[in-house]
Amino acid sequence: MTDPVTPDGRYLVVRGRLWRRSDPRLDPAERERLVAELMAARRAKGAALRAGDEEAREAARERVDAAKHALGERGPVWWDDGAPDLTRHLARTTPYAAWFAELEEDGTDGPG
Repeated sequence: MTDPVTPDGRYLVVRGRLWRRSDPRLDPAERERLVAELMAARRAKGAALRAGDEEAREAARERVDAAKHALGERGPVWWDDGAPDLTRHLARTTPYAAWFAELEEDGTDGPG
């Protein structure tokens, strides 16, 4: 099952928390390139952790952060209506609460 997306398309809901989605205005090829970089950076971070290489881990963390900023998942929000960034907030404590309650009633939010 895929994680539900808020009606405005701004967030995914994972285990009840909101996580900002990528900027939908990104060129598809650029988005694909950035996602590939993000995945490579995450793999590098894992390898550094397993190797106990703190310097490589920090370099990989910086790559992950840069990719997430470029995708619009971190940093300034990509929408322009003044709505705040609710990333990491529990969906049930945000303006999405009623929508999320309906998902939970339907069992669409999945386990967790």
